[in-house]
Amino acid sequence: MNAVINLITLGGLCSPLVVAEDKQQRREEREVLTTSNESLTDKVYVELVRSLYLNIMPAVILWIAFALTLGLIYHEQPDDLLLVLGCAGLVVSTARLAVTQFLRGKALTAAIDRMEARKIELAFGLPYIGFSLLLGMFGARVFWLLSPESHMLMICLVVGYCAGVATGAGLRPNIALPGMALAVGPTIIAAAMHADPIYVGMSVIAFAFLMAGAQSVLVRHSTVRAEIAKRLASVSLARHDTLTTLPNRLGLREYYENNASTISPNGLIAVHYLDLDRFKPVNDCFGHAVGDALLSAVAGRLRGAIRNGDIVARLGGDEFAVIQFGLRRAEEAELLARRISASIAQPFSIGDHSLSVTACIGTVVSHNRNERLDLLLQEADEKLYDRKRARHDHAPRVVTA
Repeated sequence: MNAVINLITLGGLCSPLVVAEDKQQRREEREVLTTSNESLTDKVYVELVRSLYLNIMPAVILWIAFALTLGLIYHEQPDDLLLVLGCAGLVVSTARLAVTQFLRGKALTAAIDRMEARKIELAFGLPYIGFSLLLGMFGARVFWLLSPESHMLMICLVVGYCAGVATGAGLRPNIALPGMALAVGPTIIAAAMHADPIYVGMSVIAFAFLMAGAQSVLVRHSTVRAEIAKRLASVSLARHDTLTTLPNRLGLREYYENNASTISPNGLIAVHYLDLDRFKPVNDCFGHAVGDALLSAVAGRLRGAIRNGDIVARLGGDEFAVIQFGLRRAEEAELLARRISASIAQPFSIGDHSLSVTACIGTVVSHNRNERLDLLLQEADEKLYDRKRARHDHAPRVVTA
């Protein structure tokens, strides 16, 4: 049996098993889950930032409405401070439109990480908050002037602006809530200072609407964030192996297509195709639960063997693939293959058993970053079976009389 399976067990061959992962494997799985959760959080954040750039038309309409309000009120009651605040508001609003238009293509179509999304959010948010502050000061000045017609026009503009904020920037409460408060707060205070029951009542109602709007923004943000997280998690699951949490064949191909030309603009790419020797007897002798635990442990060692930026995936069964990017020499691929073989050859502690398997690896190195991954995997798989055949041909033969 040793010659065929080469298994070492602490509890005897084919003994009953209570599968319990060792501490190292549990730590590796926790690290994978933590990394996965952090990645999902970043992706949700990026999607929420993208929402800021979805529709630029409300901002254009607001610019027109604000300019019209400024012209009508100033014509009715010429006031220097009102004109300064209004002109400043138009300048900042114009800058906001320009920034939004300039970054819109990148925000909606480019592959961006959390850091880049943060920059895009700041570029959007700073002029947004600046205009909200100027609008609030402009509204307070309008209500300081004794013109009920202007007050009516101003309250329409402020209410419309807050509704637009809740709709357009509502998925980023850190922008929407300050924007709403700065726009309507000074107007509420200035109206209440009239000490007239109608104005005081209007201030109370406006404040109530502000609180209700803020609550709606928070609820919508929480709901949409959860929906985006579920959608992205579903997409992620479709690209990952459920047992080992490694990328599957689809995830591997997408990673290769997205990163081959950027990570390896001038270097070589190595594709390793490997499977486990003597894995089938583990399943036959100890059951699939032990086999699954062994595959998870193998996945953990493969993760530890690769560099940052490279990728390991499970293709199915006991077959795995590793891709190296940006190699300077082909010898680096051979060094990794040896490192993987040595790592897999070390015994695995699965429950009460110590199991030994080995890996057979086929490697192909490519200078062409535009070559299709399935062709590289096929070539590496062929080299894998060439090695298996060579190993079989050189195995000692037993001659019987």
